[in-house]
Amino acid sequence: MISQKAKYAFKALIHLARQPQGETTQIDDIARQAGVPRKFLEHILLDLKHRGIIASRRGRAGGYVMIKPPGEVTIGQVLRAIDGPIAPLSCISRTAYQPCADCPDEAACAVRRMFAGPYEAQLRAFEATTLADALRHQSDPVDLDISRDIVSAGAPI
Repeated sequence: MISQKAKYAFKALIHLARQPQGETTQIDDIARQAGVPRKFLEHILLDLKHRGIIASRRGRAGGYVMIKPPGEVTIGQVLRAIDGPIAPLSCISRTAYQPCADCPDEAACAVRRMFAGPYEAQLRAFEATTLADALRHQSDPVDLDISRDIVSAGAPI
């Protein structure tokens, strides 16, 4: 699951991405329109600013603005900016790799093998899905009935 902080980041970014290019939006407007508590939003926007996704401007017409086009901001980039590494195991992370302390042989590790494939598929989807996709599909109904694809561990296949 993504953190609440990451969910708020996506809401704020989608709000900013909907604004005309180059137009700034004040933090209070983002908080109100995106439904994000202002106190959380300050930290989130700073994290996104440090990653070069948004910028801030001071002054009367100040606020926050997207500096990366929505089509270049991926789910993976945002999750890493807000929550850090997204791999389920450090030994398969592409950006924060570390060998597992309790694993004598990475190549023979069954746990690593078990997670590598699903993580690779998820990572491909995270890197291929952008804010522009969220904006493009905003009126499409979302099919959340994934239960037909889930098989319980004890069920016969």
